[in-house]
Amino acid sequence: MAKFKMKTYLWLLFVLFLPLSGVFCFSELSFITEPSDVTVLPKDPVVLDCQAHGHPPVTIMWLKNGVRLVESEHIQFLPNGSLYIPKIKHSKEDSDEGFYQCLSQNKYGAILSQRSRLTIASISEFVVHPVPMEVTEGSVARFSCAVASSPPATITWELNQSTLPLQTDRITVLPNGVLQIYNVQLEDAGQYRCVATNIGSRLKSREGALTVNQAVGPEPRQRPRIIAGPQNVTVSLHQTVVLECVATGNPWPIISWSRADSKPIDVYNAKVLGNGNLVITDVSSKHTGVYLCRATTPGTRNYTIAAANITVLVPPSIVERPESQTRPRAGTARFMCQADGVPPPRISWLKNGQAVHLNGRIKMYNSKLVITQIIPEDDAIYQCVAESQQGSVLSLARLIVVMSEDRPSAPRNIHAETISSSAILLAWERPLYNADKVIAYSIHYMKAEGLNNEEYQVVIGNDTTSYIIDDLEPARNYSFYIVAYMPLGASRMSDQVSQHTLEDVPLRTPELSLTSHSSTDIQVNWQPLPTKVSRGRVSAYRLSYRTAADSTVISVELPQNSTEYLLEALEPDTIYLLRMAAATRVGWCEPSAWTSHRTPKTSSSKVPSAPILQLEPLNCTSIVARWQTSSDSVAAQGYRLCYHEESQPEQPTIQLQAETYTYTISGLDPRRKYHVKILAVSQAGDGYQTDQTISTPGCVSARDQLAATPPPPDHVTVLAYNSSEVSLRWSRPAFTSGKAVSYTVRCTPVGTHNASAIRYLHTTKQSATIQKLDSNTRYEFVVRLHVDQLSSPWSPVVHHRTLPAAPSQPPAGVRVTLIEEDTALVSWREPTEPNVIVTRYTILYASQKSWMAGHWQVMQREASHTMALLEKLEPGNIYLVKISASNQVGDGPFSHVVELALKHGNTHRSKNPRHSDSFRDRDTTVFSDGLYHIDQRSMTGIIVGVSIALACIIMCALILISKGRPRKSSSHKVMAVVSGEGPRGGLPRERHAENAEALIPMISHHFLDAKGGPNMVINTAGPVSISKNLGKRWLLFKTDINSQTQSDVERRASLYEAGKTVLRYEEHLGSAPLPPSSREIIYGPFPSESSHTSEGSQETGDSGHYSNEESNEEMSSPSTSQSSRPESLGLDDGTAVTELKQSFEVENEKGLFLHLPAADATQLCCTSDSR
Repeated sequence: MAKFKMKTYLWLLFVLFLPLSGVFCFSELSFITEPSDVTVLPKDPVVLDCQAHGHPPVTIMWLKNGVRLVESEHIQFLPNGSLYIPKIKHSKEDSDEGFYQCLSQNKYGAILSQRSRLTIASISEFVVHPVPMEVTEGSVARFSCAVASSPPATITWELNQSTLPLQTDRITVLPNGVLQIYNVQLEDAGQYRCVATNIGSRLKSREGALTVNQAVGPEPRQRPRIIAGPQNVTVSLHQTVVLECVATGNPWPIISWSRADSKPIDVYNAKVLGNGNLVITDVSSKHTGVYLCRATTPGTRNYTIAAANITVLVPPSIVERPESQTRPRAGTARFMCQADGVPPPRISWLKNGQAVHLNGRIKMYNSKLVITQIIPEDDAIYQCVAESQQGSVLSLARLIVVMSEDRPSAPRNIHAETISSSAILLAWERPLYNADKVIAYSIHYMKAEGLNNEEYQVVIGNDTTSYIIDDLEPARNYSFYIVAYMPLGASRMSDQVSQHTLEDVPLRTPELSLTSHSSTDIQVNWQPLPTKVSRGRVSAYRLSYRTAADSTVISVELPQNSTEYLLEALEPDTIYLLRMAAATRVGWCEPSAWTSHRTPKTSSSKVPSAPILQLEPLNCTSIVARWQTSSDSVAAQGYRLCYHEESQPEQPTIQLQAETYTYTISGLDPRRKYHVKILAVSQAGDGYQTDQTISTPGCVSARDQLAATPPPPDHVTVLAYNSSEVSLRWSRPAFTSGKAVSYTVRCTPVGTHNASAIRYLHTTKQSATIQKLDSNTRYEFVVRLHVDQLSSPWSPVVHHRTLPAAPSQPPAGVRVTLIEEDTALVSWREPTEPNVIVTRYTILYASQKSWMAGHWQVMQREASHTMALLEKLEPGNIYLVKISASNQVGDGPFSHVVELALKHGNTHRSKNPRHSDSFRDRDTTVFSDGLYHIDQRSMTGIIVGVSIALACIIMCALILISKGRPRKSSSHKVMAVVSGEGPRGGLPRERHAENAEALIPMISHHFLDAKGGPNMVINTAGPVSISKNLGKRWLLFKTDINSQTQSDVERRASLYEAGKTVLRYEEHLGSAPLPPSSREIIYGPFPSESSHTSEGSQETGDSGHYSNEESNEEMSSPSTSQSSRPESLGLDDGTAVTELKQSFEVENEKGLFLHLPAADATQLCCTSDSR
């Protein structure tokens, strides 16, 4: 899992971390010189240097073993900050030996120097003295001694208390104090002792006698035998390593050296001393490894190998330094620190020179320091300290806390939803306060179970309120919270939510240990998988095995709690291949590679039993092998150990002494699986073999992590096949790895908050086809690579929109309404299918006779229209109507057929229009009775209409009451509306408006009897007939208020007779507006397309745009445009039409246009029903 990852943009980095520039502007406190290790003699003076630089004043203090020193005559502080001790003390009661550090401080904080060790030179007693030896003339003699000294002592040898002459090639003195004498002569006998010398003193060991016996007869032929082989050695950097190798045999063997990892031996720093000793000077980390000494009989293939491991101790070095940071109050600071060294250094943190106090707000995860909910007291200098027995090193960084009171509130309503075994979708709402100032969100998450779990963080922009966290472990419970950031502040943390990831198949199989207790069985053992590897609860194991010569595989399923299984009735001296697989509830993992094991031969003699082997990773490149034998086993004369990487050839066998029970295998590769085999050797033959597998861990240093993480796939391209399927292709990144790789593809609809819509696809190919996608939807695609249990980052996001699809559903709510004798209005709604674009509708209609003959009339409308007129229908027929939606891809299915029955003869306009629909019932609906079937929407309209009518009646009554008081009146001035056939004539201009008496409310323009009564208006001159064409038009209620001067106003009133006449009141002189036709009431004035109304029939509740393309011819006919226009009006025809259009458009825009059936109009007007 990635430890810390940030997804942000350049602008976010610039704005969010703009105050970071202040970090580099302050006078940083640092050391110019730090104290170093020093070795001195007693009573000698010593100076420990320490100089610091920073904003003055800078003060320096000294600490010894962590305790502050006080200046005295014995301890003196120099003006430059250094420590001076005039005379070193070295006694049991008081000694100056120890660890020293200087502490530098100024107003920004304090820093501590590296640790300096002061050592007083000395030599201890010898830990190894020479021991007496008795050898045969011509053989090899060897003495050794060892002493503890500081600094390391130089070893020389004396023979009979005189310096041993080294002029001959037969005598070799190794730097580690070993004396070797080859081809021993009689004169070499005597007393040998070693002398150890350093700067402080000189020490002599005890003497050891060498006795030389004269050889008797010729020496028999012998195989090579190593009598003093190399030993595992651990040295510090730049020291000298001696690998001894003394062998005997007849003829005399040849000594050669090699490395177990096949790397070449450093020829610049390595040389051979004597007859085969390898000496490496100025060692470094590259010299770490296993070295093999090989003694070979000349001219033959007889050889013996001895091995030893060199471990070079490396002082700590910081490979990833912490960086200074500027953070707002309540924010989070993370200081990264990675150190390298052998052994791995221990990392700790200091705050102003003192150990950081860890608590619930300040935590340390491995080597990382995390400070959450920052407070002003956190403003300080922090130091990362890496320490080991080889020394210490420090690196500093400063935290600047920025104060801001105007902080946003915390994000709200955090919601987590599981997507897969490694991904959780997190969604939230923006803060309630100051949400407009938020520039970024910080997502924090950690494992919910266990103690001291590391908290991870992701930073994203403010343009989203959801995020997919996809680097989680399977079958784990995680907790999440979110913090909102502004440039100089951060919100408090949101409420925490927890969510569990799904299980997955195990990451790998258990490591197997194979042992044979007889020639016909194999004991298989394994350890339970760790939680991180099992990725859920293991439900079963499957052990498969076969012989190397037979391809028939036998499998055995074992319960979940099994850790061992015995294979019996096997063939002796036969190679068997075994492998294991594990399963969770999700499924089985990939089985392991085949592991080979040979069953022992059938033998009458007893051989050593199989050693009990234990393997343990020492670090990412070394394995420690430990073994033991049972007490009743045959005594072993030695051991043979070999190892090899999985799928690689075996390395040479390593011969080990009988008293050796541990061995370090070095020079391995990180994150690799290795097979290790060991058996004991006795005089009776080779013993039973133990096979075991182990995986090396990954290296923890930052450099190794960067090298191990594979790069993401590149050149990701998307190609659409159809509206629901796309093909992805990508390239494998360039990196050196022979391992098999696999890929994961993630497909996410852009902007989704639904976890179930996110899909994952796993493949081993460099292409993938994703099916069952939504049409016309924008997706984002990313790909990541997996190799050897490592995962790359996701590739750059590639966006792609799927192709549109033809509609798969018909238009909804198809309804047919008869609005005239031969005209019907068909309306519908768009298909309820998401992400489908409709460009046109196709209406098919036909009478039953035509339908039976297979003839349909076709009408098409653009997608912006959801209504159409069906004209020139024949009475007495039943018409069938169906509609389909189409786009550029294709046509969708037709709706269910809707029937409309037309009666014979004329249908009076006062009757309710007939309707046919398919709203709820997909079956055909026939309204043959002519009655209107009221639905909920129509009922609501009727209730509203009745309420308006009652309000009008109440208003009329109030007006009548207010106007009904007696007035002094003269003769009534009543103006008549003349017939359209009458001659043109002006209207009388009477100024006595105050004499007009209104009996009912005055209504402007034409007001006709809605019940079909006489078309006349009564005035003082008698009845005046109205054009008959007006009787066939629907009602239009309009109030036209014109601002006229009082001199131009002629008020007219007419008497009202219930059920017979309609009282009319006009304010405009000399003009009579043209009454609109039925189609004009629906569509607006026919000459102007801009006057189309978007209001539909109140009875049907439909809405949409009417189309008058099919009726332009009829609307422009003379019967409609001329016969209904009065000739004797005060304005000419063009003026009247223009006035009508303007009046209609204005009232239509104001929402004053009301279209109701005749019956409803009767209830709303002031006339009474005379039915």
